[in-house]
Amino acid sequence: MENISIATFGGGCFWCIEAVIQRLKGVESIKSGFSGGFIKNPPYREVCTGRTGHAEVIQVTFNPDIISYHDLIYIFMTSHDPTTLNRQGGDSGTQYRSIILYHDDEQKETAEKIFKELQPSYPDPIVTQLEPFEVFYKAEEEHQNYYNENQDARYCQVVIDPKIQRLQKIYANKLIG
Repeated sequence: MENISIATFGGGCFWCIEAVIQRLKGVESIKSGFSGGFIKNPPYREVCTGRTGHAEVIQVTFNPDIISYHDLIYIFMTSHDPTTLNRQGGDSGTQYRSIILYHDDEQKETAEKIFKELQPSYPDPIVTQLEPFEVFYKAEEEHQNYYNENQDARYCQVVIDPKIQRLQKIYANKLIG
């Protein structure tokens, strides 16, 4: 049986992060949802208000024999701006914060190491939150696999396509297909 691990993180809209990470070799599945807040089973419309405490996140099931947690988090951290507090592009609010929800001490240590590795690359401090994972609430079905199902949508073309193109240039050897 395969070696399987779970990672949970968010960096703005979950559609963007999902679209980037699902293209990596070793990623078995991704669910878009919410974590880090205090409301149980919140619907998307409620999370959008910013009053639930939750961030839009993805939960990634991956094979660490194919892609390491280090590489997964490094790619995540470089696919969004980890120096903007509660904002990514035109999306603002605590639900769009940059956050890594670690599942064990090893994941926490890896994330801390990556923060130190990447900080010299940014003129501003990295503000990505690092918190222990507690619970994940899956978003409604229309938010799952969003980019692949809606590539003709303007948001996908303007916001997500450039992220995927950048990923293809930098990490071609880690991509599926």
